[in-house]
Amino acid sequence: MIGAATTGFFTGFSLILAIGAQNAFILRQGLLRSHVFPLALFCAVSDAILITAGVAGFGVVVERIPSLPLIMSLAGAAFLFVYGGLRFWAAWGGEYAMELSGESMGLRAALGVVFAFTWLNPHVYLDTLALIGAVSTQYQGDEKIAFGAAAVLASFVFFFGLGYGARILAPIMQTPFTWRVLDVIIGCVMWMIAVGLVLSLGAH
Repeated sequence: MIGAATTGFFTGFSLILAIGAQNAFILRQGLLRSHVFPLALFCAVSDAILITAGVAGFGVVVERIPSLPLIMSLAGAAFLFVYGGLRFWAAWGGEYAMELSGESMGLRAALGVVFAFTWLNPHVYLDTLALIGAVSTQYQGDEKIAFGAAAVLASFVFFFGLGYGARILAPIMQTPFTWRVLDVIIGCVMWMIAVGLVLSLGAH
């Protein structure tokens, strides 16, 4: 069981690292020290639901709905383009009075954004339902449960670590310039992921 749990934890952790849009948003909110707990909890619980479904074999549903990847990719790419554009616009305007004072969007708006990053991101479904689900097939019984539980634990460790660990960077985020640089980086990440989604559609 220890081997299965170890594999589950590191498989889950490595896949979460690749979901850049969601991570970038949690990092930004962590720097603002705004709604960190509910946002990290939302991401972790969402992952837990998807990982559990993947380990339970729900990945078969994705295979039976050929149009699902296309729909999710188009919706995800559109959202990423818009949000990335907003970050570039913010960097261009350079108005960071709210950020420097530690203010942020309201909780409902923040949850709406992180909901879109989580549930409109086709990579989330690929990683949790398909990849983690596929890896879990090598285990049975208690080992399979240990694998899934460890993968879920990895999500909680990652998102809470990212959200609260971002405070370490807070001392250098005290000028409009550093916030402008962060927004440009986030905008680039969003658009790179969006372009990747669109190109993947062309490849298929």
